[in-house]
Amino acid sequence: MNKLERFFGGRREAKLRYKAGDFDVLSKGEFVVCAVTGQQIDLDNLKYWNVEKQEAYHSAEAALKRELELKGRA
Repeated sequence: MNKLERFFGGRREAKLRYKAGDFDVLSKGEFVVCAVTGQQIDLDNLKYWNVEKQEAYHSAEAALKRELELKGRA
């Protein structure tokens, strides 16, 4: 983030490659977006994702909801 982005409050979405237990940063940013809720998740707080779908989730509840949707149980 440069000085102008900090001054004007600009935040960029990061692009990640999710792996089992880790992720690679493909494009620098401060957050990713939850695939279920649309909430921004700071990278420091990112704990839940789906490797196969390459999606991030805000919480365990959101991850479970998405898993049930994918299996046709929601």
